[in-house]
Amino acid sequence: MTSITAGSCLCGDVKFEISGAFENFFLCHCTRCRKDTGSAHAANLFSSTATLSWISGIESVRSYKVPGTRHEKSFCTSCGSAVPSLQLEGALVVVPAGSLDSAIDIRPRAHICLASRAEWDAGLDNIPKFNGLPG
Repeated sequence: MTSITAGSCLCGDVKFEISGAFENFFLCHCTRCRKDTGSAHAANLFSSTATLSWISGIESVRSYKVPGTRHEKSFCTSCGSAVPSLQLEGALVVVPAGSLDSAIDIRPRAHICLASRAEWDAGLDNIPKFNGLPG
């Protein structure tokens, strides 16, 4: 049986399904992924066999490819949320993990591009942790 994974953007305009399995899950620290997310790293799932189906909002999806590179980001034009993209001429489905609404059973396999890691993203194990906003 083929697994179906659902996802959406923050405003709910864009909804999608992924049919099939993810082969890899990487946390990328390259400068481009940090710019894409505004965070320490991107968390992306990859599949060369899954199928991406847009349930709604495809007209709100735009993509930006950094000229001269393979780096591409798709996003909702209404809320700016990262959404899946088809890369390498449609041979690879790339899904931002945070865009998923369904639980997944794959865990990140590696931190990649650590040479580009933000200097503030190290030694964070001992900082305070909260289940909600700090008091």
